[in-house]
Amino acid sequence: MKYWFFILFSLSLNTCFAQQNEEIIAAKKLTEFYFTMLTGGTIILKAQLDNGADSLNFILDTGSGGISLDSATVELYGLQRTKTNRTIKGIAGLKVVDFVYNHSLKMPGLRIDNLDFHINNYDILTSAYGIKINGVIGYSFLRRYIVKIDYDIHKIEVFSIGKIKYPKKGYVLYPSFNGLPVVDNGIEDNIQTKGSFIFDTGAGLNMLLSEDYVRDSSILKKKRRKFITQAEGLGGKKLMHLSVVKKIKLGPYTFRWVPIYIFRDDYNVINYPKMNGLIGNDILRRFNTIFNYANGEIHLQPNNHFFEDFDYSYTGLGLYQVNGEIVVEDVVENSPGYKSGFKPNDKIFAIDNNFTNNLQLYKQAMQNAGSTIKILVLRDGEPIILYLEIQHIMH
Repeated sequence: MKYWFFILFSLSLNTCFAQQNEEIIAAKKLTEFYFTMLTGGTIILKAQLDNGADSLNFILDTGSGGISLDSATVELYGLQRTKTNRTIKGIAGLKVVDFVYNHSLKMPGLRIDNLDFHINNYDILTSAYGIKINGVIGYSFLRRYIVKIDYDIHKIEVFSIGKIKYPKKGYVLYPSFNGLPVVDNGIEDNIQTKGSFIFDTGAGLNMLLSEDYVRDSSILKKKRRKFITQAEGLGGKKLMHLSVVKKIKLGPYTFRWVPIYIFRDDYNVINYPKMNGLIGNDILRRFNTIFNYANGEIHLQPNNHFFEDFDYSYTGLGLYQVNGEIVVEDVVENSPGYKSGFKPNDKIFAIDNNFTNNLQLYKQAMQNAGSTIKILVLRDGEPIILYLEIQHIMH
């Protein structure tokens, strides 16, 4: 499982919320379209930039305070860059970003004008997901509409801002908006406590906890096992720990034995102690969700994924797509991948007779915790068969 996350702190959400008013006009459905969901629940939307004919791939991310374009996409379209002093932070770095101003995005049945994109390099995301990532859609889109996400059929419906009737079943969260939607939820392991967590659809994991929060709260049992793993984010790669907690409660909904990531927040992304971490889309995809930023509401309704098992697998391997090939770039020492004989620069040719060269399918095959899979590797041009024992982090 991989992870990506950034925040544009220089943009503010505080001015967007309309005061609730009984006379407000009813929300009107504007359009609907389908999305692609990657491992971890990451949502990929198709959109066209300005009058371009090509459909570009955007991650839908409530953890982004704005909207952004990949630097290579900016160059391809010949867009004029404007230097600024605005800074974005991520798990592995911070940087000052350029902007391209006053552009539009076209989705099926919807055109969004007057968008200011900050520019970032998403090569690492493209390699990690195995598809070209052209940008990230966050607050600049979500603040303008009411957005309904149906994870069962991978469909998004977009409504104008106004009064909307939520489904009878489900629950309404009332996040605080400190630049991003932040919800309070319960967490239990060594102790039972509550914390404030960013509601982040752009993170392909269950939960990410600040190392400072884990230490100061003593939330984890002392004997709880931790596994060294790696994630991708702004600034590059970062080592983290993978573990589990006994219970997480989001509104009235409880999840047990939830895998979590723990990271050292060197760049104050989480802003601890004001916030403690984030809730990612591997939990959020278990609800059909309505984002109503104008009213400061998020409606959750459990869907068909609600009772699915969590991913308890651990391999210690970092797989990326490089020049059309699936390559092992990282092998954590003493991990299952290390013990199975994998080395950096090994090329994955097949997994259990699957020769599709599809990174998403290969990652799914490596999520079968407790199993052993046969992998055909090309090393220096020579074929080698390796047997990977996928560790179950609960055992």
